[in-house]
Amino acid sequence: MTAVLIVAPVFALIAAGYAAVALRLVSESAHKGISEFAFGIAIPALLFRTVVVTDFPAVSAFAIWGAYYGAVALTWIASLIVSAMRRQDRADGVVFAIGSVYGNIVMLGIPLTLSALGNQAAGPIALIVSVNTPLLWLLGTLQMAASERQPSGSAASRILPMLLDLVRNPIMLAIGLGFLWRLTGLGLHPVVDRTVELLAQAGPPTALIALGINLYRFEVKGHVLGVALMCALKLLAMPAFAWALAVHLLALPPAAAGVIILFAAMPTGANAYIFAVQYKRLENPVSGAVALGSVLAAASLPLIVAWLTMAAG
Repeated sequence: MTAVLIVAPVFALIAAGYAAVALRLVSESAHKGISEFAFGIAIPALLFRTVVVTDFPAVSAFAIWGAYYGAVALTWIASLIVSAMRRQDRADGVVFAIGSVYGNIVMLGIPLTLSALGNQAAGPIALIVSVNTPLLWLLGTLQMAASERQPSGSAASRILPMLLDLVRNPIMLAIGLGFLWRLTGLGLHPVVDRTVELLAQAGPPTALIALGINLYRFEVKGHVLGVALMCALKLLAMPAFAWALAVHLLALPPAAAGVIILFAAMPTGANAYIFAVQYKRLENPVSGAVALGSVLAAASLPLIVAWLTMAAG
């Protein structure tokens, strides 16, 4: 019951955003404004404040990265093997791998994980989010360049604008500034703290509403087997790898292990679809994985939260 109380409101807000578009209460273009507020102001305020004021568990950043990105690497390799067995060309295999590992860890992962694990999850969340997009996009771009046998300059020309965008990304800036301010030891003035806290409180609900509106444009289409395999790798294989690495191999504290497992269990995110569109490969299957994965996650995530709650208890 505890797991349902944690997960149900999260997916209820996603459903509310979806229903608002379906019932024409808001237009699909509302996603842009809500997303800009959520990811330009509210979520950065949330991350900045939690990084500054939260007591982090004494755990190595490299151990957290090793567990989460070890799961990413194992799932990536598994997806390339599956793609090769299906006789997809190498470039399609890269997009298939991105769709199998690039989870919705910001729009869905941050609100749900904070709801399930509390502020003790803030440190591991910030560490994973701070490198996730640059790392996955870099690896995908480099492997795509190699698969399409493009000259090295082609990959570099794509990577440089991405890095410049990341430097200006409000979430990246908030995490970086939060760690820098934390080093000063000054804390936050009560007025500033309360102001940032009010903004932070708006972050999770607006992010989830934006996700629901955004999902309206995704459909379960394309080759059914490809969509199903992508969802299985993302929702089953990757969290299983994360559990093995975080709990058994590295023996991380429960809060850190919980963040890693929950983030690994997030469905395929919209950024994977953006990657597919950029290269004009597997757009329909990746769109289907975003849509179907989000629906299936409504059933899989409560089970994972329940298991983590029992393990912690």
